[in-house]
Amino acid sequence: MVYRIGIDIGGAFTDLVGYDDETGELIWVKDETTPHDPSIGVLRTISKSGIDFSKVLSIIHGQTLVINTIIERKGAKVGLITTKGFRDVLELQRSNRRDMYNFRYQKPDPIVPRYLRLEVEERVTADGEILKPMKEEDVESALEKFKKEGVESVCISFINSYANPAHELRAGEIVQERLDVPVTLGHEITREWREYERTMTAVLNAYVKPKLIRYLTKLEEAFKERGFKRNPFVMLSNGGVATFDIAKKFPIYTIESGPVAGVIGGVYIAKLVGDTNVIVLDGGSTTTKASLVEGLTPRVHTEYYVERTKTSAGYPVRVPVVDTFEIGNGGTSIAWIDSIGNLRVGPKAAGAYPGPACYGKGGTEPTVTDAYVVNGLINPEYLLGGAMRIHKKLAHDAIEQKVADHYNISVQEAAEGIIKLANENAAFAIRVVSVQRGYDPRDFTLIVHGGSGPMFAPFIAQELEIKKIIVPVIPPGVFSAWGMLTTDIRHDLVYTEIVRLDKEQAIKRINDIYSQLETKILEIFKEELGVGEVVIQRYADMRYYGQEHTVKVPIPIVNISAEEIDLIVNRFHEYHEREYAFRLEGPVEIVNFHVVGEYKIRKFELKEIENPAGSSDDALIGERRVYLNGDDLTLPVYNKQKLSPRFKIDGPAIIEDPTSTVLVLDTQKVSVDKYGNVIISERGGV
Repeated sequence: MVYRIGIDIGGAFTDLVGYDDETGELIWVKDETTPHDPSIGVLRTISKSGIDFSKVLSIIHGQTLVINTIIERKGAKVGLITTKGFRDVLELQRSNRRDMYNFRYQKPDPIVPRYLRLEVEERVTADGEILKPMKEEDVESALEKFKKEGVESVCISFINSYANPAHELRAGEIVQERLDVPVTLGHEITREWREYERTMTAVLNAYVKPKLIRYLTKLEEAFKERGFKRNPFVMLSNGGVATFDIAKKFPIYTIESGPVAGVIGGVYIAKLVGDTNVIVLDGGSTTTKASLVEGLTPRVHTEYYVERTKTSAGYPVRVPVVDTFEIGNGGTSIAWIDSIGNLRVGPKAAGAYPGPACYGKGGTEPTVTDAYVVNGLINPEYLLGGAMRIHKKLAHDAIEQKVADHYNISVQEAAEGIIKLANENAAFAIRVVSVQRGYDPRDFTLIVHGGSGPMFAPFIAQELEIKKIIVPVIPPGVFSAWGMLTTDIRHDLVYTEIVRLDKEQAIKRINDIYSQLETKILEIFKEELGVGEVVIQRYADMRYYGQEHTVKVPIPIVNISAEEIDLIVNRFHEYHEREYAFRLEGPVEIVNFHVVGEYKIRKFELKEIENPAGSSDDALIGERRVYLNGDDLTLPVYNKQKLSPRFKIDGPAIIEDPTSTVLVLDTQKVSVDKYGNVIISERGGV
């Protein structure tokens, strides 16, 4: 037996999936997430799995520690060293507002207080020329203050260091000689321009760095104690993986590592079944995430924000992230009544502790899970295959006291109101990644996973007229952990230099920059893994001359000539028109050069079900009374694990899985494909 393992930490549960390369056996376990120390939940799942770690080939880990540390403000005490005159960049931020008519719009407080933001005399121009040499005594003076203040992590971010990092490198050497703390150099995180965004990204990296170093080191030691002798990997936000050593140095690269794994797993399923355009929906315990994938290629961008809301600008993070939209809406989302008497669901969630009222761990607030239990959509005896006890009366009492009594309605009516609001929240996430970006959701297949995703999906499909839903054969509740096993090792490099394509030297400069970035990518892989067989992809952030915003465009992997320049310009016009609904005539320029390197790892294959046997009767468990759309109904209940390609039924019905429940409405039908994926479509459809 040789295992590959994926481990994912969610808001309420920590999941482990193990795949045996020799037998094709899939092992999965879930345990409650331990927010005070996430490693405890990870080690519990390892113990429950019973896997011999001396026979493990690879471990890939996705975590929420980075994003939670930022949101909860539990990071390190950071000292920032920056160019003289730019001390207040973190406070000034941007002078514009996304919503100019929103009088409640606020800038977030700086992560680093002003007394720990110290200046150094140095200056580099935007084209990389050293205008003023760095005064090393300024750096040494800053370090003396950091020592007195007990700084735990140092960030160095000089103006225009993306063009020439010489001063940052020397300052970093001085810090490492005099202080025994982690050091973050801005140019190593991103070589993009814009001093505020670049500095903020570096600061956030420094903020979470000590905590992630301790966490990953603890896991490494635990893996070794159990017999694992290889280098473990961490899921990155760009859809690839990297070693623990890379993640310790650049933890900000893992800010969305868990949710992105579900997108990559969704792409694998789409490719397997022959769909090229999909929307992947992850209905989790605390959040719902949606990502639109066109042509089997997830969209990766470098404009990501932490805590951006209608009233807050959020913190910019300029690292490659798979494009997802997240909303506070999941199984443990709390239902509450606002100041004017409207029922709301989320974004606050009960999480793992105290959890929904039905968990019996002290939670008293009604949640979406409680509503499912009260209305019969979840079997109280079958959560996690019966391993987790559910108390229906506690759920009933919470909804009655906090919602039903307020509106003077029945508990079932109140529960259905909670469910419908949760469905609408999930549908909003789909609209954001599709309709609001110029795509018609009816042209896409909806792939759903997570504990609540298959519950949201039938209502969303009905409302948005989506023709096809796929619930993967993999247990939906551990799908993100499984998705990690379908990923490759990936690194991105982004470099800012403005090159107008109609200029005489443009072709030579473009070729030189891409050549330099590709050489650097290969060096990273050789240093990390000792391999040179890397698949290279090129992109460029492009705009019309004089324009502010850019569009990311794929670039041919060839020596660029005049013919390719014409192709690139035409492709930019197409992408710009689709993004902004217009095109212009005039000069076009590249702002950012983006190179992706991927090392393809050997993956397992989902196999067709051999000798499919059984019928719908074999999978039938029984019947259950439910309250759905204002009616008391008796629905047939089926066991998802016993479904075969012969299975076909018309809704309404319930299909139970140990990690999730699939709901089928009366206008829908169900079939199972040759791999065991559950396909839901409209009765009159194909």
